[in-house]
Amino acid sequence: MGRSRGERALHAMTGFAGLRSRASPRAVGLGAVLALVTASAALQLLVEGSNGARLVLVWLQALTLVAAVRSAGATRTGVRLASATAAATALAALVVIVVTGEVPKAPAAVVNGLLVAVAPVVIGAGLLRRLREEQTVGVSILAGVLAIYVLAGMCFSFMYGVIGAVDPDALFAGQSTSTAADQLYFSYVTLSTVGYGDFAPVGQLARALAVVEMLIGQIYLVTVVTMIVGHLGHGDRRRAASR
Repeated sequence: MGRSRGERALHAMTGFAGLRSRASPRAVGLGAVLALVTASAALQLLVEGSNGARLVLVWLQALTLVAAVRSAGATRTGVRLASATAAATALAALVVIVVTGEVPKAPAAVVNGLLVAVAPVVIGAGLLRRLREEQTVGVSILAGVLAIYVLAGMCFSFMYGVIGAVDPDALFAGQSTSTAADQLYFSYVTLSTVGYGDFAPVGQLARALAVVEMLIGQIYLVTVVTMIVGHLGHGDRRRAASR
């Protein structure tokens, strides 16, 4: 049975039907992914070096990877593969710390590499699919877009870490060594073009990578994020007004 005239009027006036209809597991999942990604970055910046912190980071990033794949609505095979890989690595890190009392850097590097390589692509594909299907920009879409931005900083940090591992003198001027926290800090400073100047890339590859990161960070903010925010809820308001 159709809605009464009063119900349709209330529906159009409030404009909240879109938010209600978007309260799906995937919508909640994208918000959780954003929270997990942010927590992973914060933990890596705040706590450095201890075995306990490294173990927590491995588990947190593994959970983030699984949540990202599931919330984006990826294929079941992809979900099982990501879940198995992340869970196996996290469990391996737990076993190692129980047996030896230490967590090597390898598990953290594996999970971090999987996260920054898989999660942005999966989330981006899921967002495009949902936009085509739903024709609506909701809060969950915004959460996914912001999660990709935070993951971009982690991705470039991972690449800076590879440069530093191959040739420490080719990364930062005046510093022969740098930590993962230093690299992540520099990455977000570069992505947001804040440029404090306490870290400066010295090698040609590091400089080129920093320029690419600056361009991507600014272009992403002024195009993708601005467009998503500007169209937030427009599809729902148009449907409400047509009823």
